[in-house]
Amino acid sequence: MILLSRKRGARRRVVGVAVAVLLGAGVPSGVAASAPATVEDLQSWHTAIAKVAPPSTPGCYTADHPRLAWRQTGCAAPPSAAMVPKRPGAPITVNVGSGVGLLPQVPPGGGPITQAFGSFENVNNVVSVQSPIVDGGAPVANAYTLQLNTNFFAATECAGASSSLCQGWKQFVYANNGTSGSLYVEYWLLTYNNPCPAGWSAHPAFLPETYCYQRGGATPTGNVPITAISNPNFQLNGKVDAATDTDTVTFDNGTSTVVANVAPSKTHALATDPGWIQAEFNVFGYGNRARADFNIGGPAADFDVRTRIDYGGVKEPVCQSGGFSGESNNLNLGPRPKPTLPGPALIFNERTADAVTFGCEGAATIGDTHQKTFAGLLYDFQATGDFVEAQVGSAFEVQTRKISGAPSWPNASVNKSVGTRMGTTRVALCDGTRLVVDGRTTEIAPGTGVRLPSGVSVRRDGNRYLIRDVLGNSVRVAPNTGANPVYTDLEVGLGTWPTAVRGLLGNPDNNPALLEARDGARFTIPISFDNLYNRFGASWRANPASSLLQPCNAVNAGSPSGPFFTGHLDPAVRERAATACRQAQVPAAWLDACTLDAAVIGPQAPQVYLGRPPPVVNANPGPVHHAGMTWRTIEQRPDGVIHVGADNLTNAYQGDTPATVALPVLCIRVDGRVAPPGIPDTGHHSWANGEVKLTAPVPGSALSSLPVANEHCSAAFGREWRMAEFHDGEGWSFWANGTLPTDVRFWTHINDQNANPWS
Repeated sequence: MILLSRKRGARRRVVGVAVAVLLGAGVPSGVAASAPATVEDLQSWHTAIAKVAPPSTPGCYTADHPRLAWRQTGCAAPPSAAMVPKRPGAPITVNVGSGVGLLPQVPPGGGPITQAFGSFENVNNVVSVQSPIVDGGAPVANAYTLQLNTNFFAATECAGASSSLCQGWKQFVYANNGTSGSLYVEYWLLTYNNPCPAGWSAHPAFLPETYCYQRGGATPTGNVPITAISNPNFQLNGKVDAATDTDTVTFDNGTSTVVANVAPSKTHALATDPGWIQAEFNVFGYGNRARADFNIGGPAADFDVRTRIDYGGVKEPVCQSGGFSGESNNLNLGPRPKPTLPGPALIFNERTADAVTFGCEGAATIGDTHQKTFAGLLYDFQATGDFVEAQVGSAFEVQTRKISGAPSWPNASVNKSVGTRMGTTRVALCDGTRLVVDGRTTEIAPGTGVRLPSGVSVRRDGNRYLIRDVLGNSVRVAPNTGANPVYTDLEVGLGTWPTAVRGLLGNPDNNPALLEARDGARFTIPISFDNLYNRFGASWRANPASSLLQPCNAVNAGSPSGPFFTGHLDPAVRERAATACRQAQVPAAWLDACTLDAAVIGPQAPQVYLGRPPPVVNANPGPVHHAGMTWRTIEQRPDGVIHVGADNLTNAYQGDTPATVALPVLCIRVDGRVAPPGIPDTGHHSWANGEVKLTAPVPGSALSSLPVANEHCSAAFGREWRMAEFHDGEGWSFWANGTLPTDVRFWTHINDQNANPWS
């Protein structure tokens, strides 16, 4: 039996499917063979050629626009470099590849996979790539591979192996060496540990184990620069056919040529093995564990990877953290975009910038302390003591020890220490400085890591620690030792999603509108203060006898005396903090959380929010919008004299209009002009010695300070103009020259009350 079950799902009509020679096919109707290709022509051709039946005869094939036919071409030798599997037991790296990645997996009841498609979208700033093309060689510009790999599987060809650990593996490969490309299928027998069968070669990188590999002829192509991945038709497709016992790889680089390679299958799954149930697709180095480096010395690259699978169903695949290739790139996994068509597919992000999440789904507890659950709920939790953040089955748990922000911020708390249990391994980072592994203080130099006998790896980069298990679960601990109070940000990644998570970062049924106590009691969002701390939160306090944080310094356990949000900050403190967050370009969805952090823990707080996807549900009160004082036109005289001031709607003490409202700003230029006859020049309601005008409407929240408001007037009318003030006529109103509407309210400043849009 080959890698796939003979049970086939309906053929899917999609761009990029492997195609074959179509006897008698010619050019599309109405398109002359010599006609120049337009964008529309090429798109139509790519769609049409994808529907041609795949070839059944092994060989190398090319299709050229505008013909809807494949022609057989000569095959060439494949690259000398093998695309090796990941090294067993090697430390897990931070960058993508060498076991780090995200894989679509057939959902329960489906499968196996009959074909998979790899493509890219939302490509930004991909300008170059380089990789060595010989083992130990210098990097070569535009050298890389595209690999679409199966999972490892129990293979019939392992019958001659001496090890019960022997497995088969298939790779659909496009290899670009900087000047030309090759398309082929590569086969492996892992841990064969006997002389390789006839036609197979042993790879020296795995000694003393014997790993056997085999490739057939390759379909040659011209050089394809890495910038081509932004083409919407760029795609690599791998297909297995049980009926013909062949494997087909097709590569569409988005231009006027598509190439295919059909190979007789060399590895077949045992009848007792599920076969091809996971697919790995990415850009990797050019074989022999090489790394593909994007944009060295250039801008930060960023793109999404779409791996689509045909398994006979339409249900969204399960996400599984991991990978099979031994090659890698220099990018990090970013937040997963929401699923979109075509599917079933898994979409994930890769970027040069540091990742904010790891694994298939991420949760976080950051700042003081904002809890973002795996399902996407954001809520603040300010209790102190030891808490269970996440529990997944019996093999993975994360706990935090939270301390109070007293005396300055008694109703706030921050993470002081973090502990995790992965299988039988326990790791804790105490007070952000001391690493304890299985009860022993452990030193790890920055930029290095260790792999424990349990398979758990611990890596340190700067003062941050990344802990991962063999199932793809991860914990990233980022201490902020320069802050006051010292605090620790925590990111938790899951190796599989969807899955059931319990604790502060879990939601029942992965519903972000619900929280669940340890005893199963459920609470609908928004949750009351009493239920949050005295029922839900109290239920997830860690048992002192089994706390993962026993090696760390003890803290007092307690709950805040009342809620603590940005509305509880002093207005001046709040505005300074909000300004720092806005200047750092924190996304609007996180601005309120950032404001609280910047006020409580310091100016470094905004950085953790950059690039962070918004929550699905926000259980916290909305952002605080101050009310500003407004005036109106009281009398407009025909001679250009105007009386402006307060009316029965004006509140000069607390403001009367929410700062979210857009109103004109009353601006004044005081130039000493004399009051007209009959207008008092002293006392309340007197002459202001100037001229007034109104700006275009502006939200009060945009007037973040008096200097900003004055600048708004200066920009509109000239440098001598400023925002009018309550006392320009000695209080409550004033007279000036000007012509204003009589039916419009406008922002007016007051210098001795908190009744402005900014205070």
